[in-house]
Amino acid sequence: MSNQRRYFGTDGVRGKVGTYPITPDFVLKLGWAAGRVLAKQGTKQVIIGKDTRISGYMLESALEAGLAAAGLKATLTGPMPTPAVAYLTQTFRAEAGIVISASHNPYYDNGIKFFSSEGTKLPDEVELAIEAELDKELECVESSLLGKAARLTDAAGRYIEFCKSTFPHELSLSTLKIVVDCAHGATYHIAPSVFRELGAELIAMGVEPNGTNINDKVGATDVNALQQRVLAEGADLGLAFDGDGDRLIMVDHLGNKVDGDQIAYIIAREAQKTGKLQGGVVGTLMTNLGMENGLKELGIPFERAAVGDRYVMEKLLENGWKIGAENSGHVILLDKVTTGDAIVAALQVLSSVVRSHQSLYDLSQGMTLYPQVLENVRFAGDSDPMSSEAVKTAVNAAETELGDKGRVLLRASGTEPLIRVMVEGEDAELVQRLALMIAETVKANS
Repeated sequence: MSNQRRYFGTDGVRGKVGTYPITPDFVLKLGWAAGRVLAKQGTKQVIIGKDTRISGYMLESALEAGLAAAGLKATLTGPMPTPAVAYLTQTFRAEAGIVISASHNPYYDNGIKFFSSEGTKLPDEVELAIEAELDKELECVESSLLGKAARLTDAAGRYIEFCKSTFPHELSLSTLKIVVDCAHGATYHIAPSVFRELGAELIAMGVEPNGTNINDKVGATDVNALQQRVLAEGADLGLAFDGDGDRLIMVDHLGNKVDGDQIAYIIAREAQKTGKLQGGVVGTLMTNLGMENGLKELGIPFERAAVGDRYVMEKLLENGWKIGAENSGHVILLDKVTTGDAIVAALQVLSSVVRSHQSLYDLSQGMTLYPQVLENVRFAGDSDPMSSEAVKTAVNAAETELGDKGRVLLRASGTEPLIRVMVEGEDAELVQRLALMIAETVKANS
């Protein structure tokens, strides 16, 4: 078996609906193949959740049929955040959890991702075993062994209670007016209840999914509407989730965006204060230098992983640490959850706001975000601009000019022929000039 995955990317199988592999026939076969590999625990149950995309109905039916053919029961939760499916998979001791979602992508994309019985992403060898099954002819188990499907009616209530349990029971949100933007996605019927039941005065937006409006000018990928609403309502802060509820971006009372780096910094500093910090914080190659320096000043260790929450998780487990984050808003808190959970992350920041009697604006001042410029350069698929001497020279020249006041990062996109050029430093004009200089060099040598 080769180690080259054909279908699974860093976050399951994803693509445009109706285009291979996000087609009913492939997804049916995927359900069957996964069922054959995952049926190890003896419970023969698989939890299936989805976000609010119109294609979720079609893909859910296909998965259910595939699992049934392999002899597994599908338990359907309906629209449910990705971390909720991870949690329910664990509590039901199910064979696996499956989420039908393309996270922060537009509605016409969709994807299938899997969780193990422990609520974590599948190890590489399991994904490879599923891919090996996909090459075989689909065989149905005999009729008496076929799987059934059932609906889990209290899925939302169970997960709401779990989220609330991660907020300190001696605290309340009754002093806060909060705007919550659910991106017309999977948190639309969950997040408002969590914050309301903990006492907040709540204004909800992005809670009217129609199958095609998920992530459309709302949610964590576009916080403009939330920023305006926070200011208009005179709210204390705003919370923006993405379509499947694993990313969080916050907005302070002045309308400033507070990203995943700042959120992780606030949570780590609070954990240090309350004596609950275990080890350090894992970020990625894209994590702002300001976060690294801010943590250094607090004496909190910091390490970078490759971009992708899967790699952040690997490093956390390797180090035995509990807090990891990407600046896009994936925040992983392993003392509370097994995967990135936006609602739980928001509650930890809010506990810091309530406990300290400080605003979100004040709490995010401990670290200064450095100006960061990202340039995407397209190149011909067969060339390798990153190995060109001219590009290496340009990068060295930029690094020399920045000294220890910044950094340069070049990386190839995993999904298209793009080189991402990132330059970061204290001086915004210098950063802009160096990023353009490197991008031009990459262009000229591709």
